[in-house]
Amino acid sequence: MSKLQNLKMSELQNAMESLVAVFHNYSSKEGDKYKLNKSELKTLLQEELGDFMAVSNDPRRVECILEDLDENGDGEVDFQEFVVLVAALTVACNDFFEDFL
Repeated sequence: MSKLQNLKMSELQNAMESLVAVFHNYSSKEGDKYKLNKSELKTLLQEELGDFMAVSNDPRRVECILEDLDENGDGEVDFQEFVVLVAALTVACNDFFEDFL
């Protein structure tokens, strides 16, 4: 249960809390709980963004995403790098989402 659950939050605050919760749900499975390793990133992408991943038949897709996001070159994705992925996908899907608003 969220510590913020009793507070009245805006939609944006709820979205921000969800991003943090999703990231830490996967990052806490192995190793550094503040970073996604390749395995954790792959699981997150498959479980949370399966439709996006299904479009690509590239078996190296996760490696390519990891390389693109890993700005500091440590072989893992921290929260800031993860948010870049979410923001880029959100921008790319803006027209799609607008149809449902």
